Amino acid sequence: MPRRKSAADAALKELREFGLRYPGTHTKSPWPGHLDLAVKDKTFAYLSIEGEPFSISCKLPQSYTAALMLPFTKPTAYGLGKSGWVSAQFAEDVAPPVDLLKEWIDESYRAQAPKKLVAGLDPPSATAAAPKRKTRARPVQKRKAR
Repeated sequence: MPRRKSAADAALKELREFGLRYPGTHTKSPWPGHLDLAVKDKTFAYLSIEGEPFSISCKLPQSYTAALMLPFTKPTAYGLGKSGWVSAQFAEDVAPPVDLLKEWIDESYRAQAPKKLVAGLDPPSATAAAPKRKTRARPVQKRKAR
């Protein structure tokens, strides 16, 4: 009897399709049990495969601290957590928060992709924690009295 599709499997499929819409993206399988999203061969989202327990890891330079406050997250193993990577896992009967995970994929893509590819994107959504550009004020030059 074939296994019934779970909410996690549907979420994985939707997240992979979402991630593959970004310029220069492709899937890669660095080891069994994963089908990751990459840009120019640089992974920006580690994703489990359908039929396995749902897991995702993304690089979150802006929302790392907030993401780790969620009950289903932890710093990514193998030292990646020190570089801003967060992993999330969900039980088989729990539907993952797809909209939140799409925001993570967006942030991670922007962190990992070449600047030329990121420059062509629309700004991140208002709900995503987007980096704000810091502008440096120029010192005021005094004019010489004439």
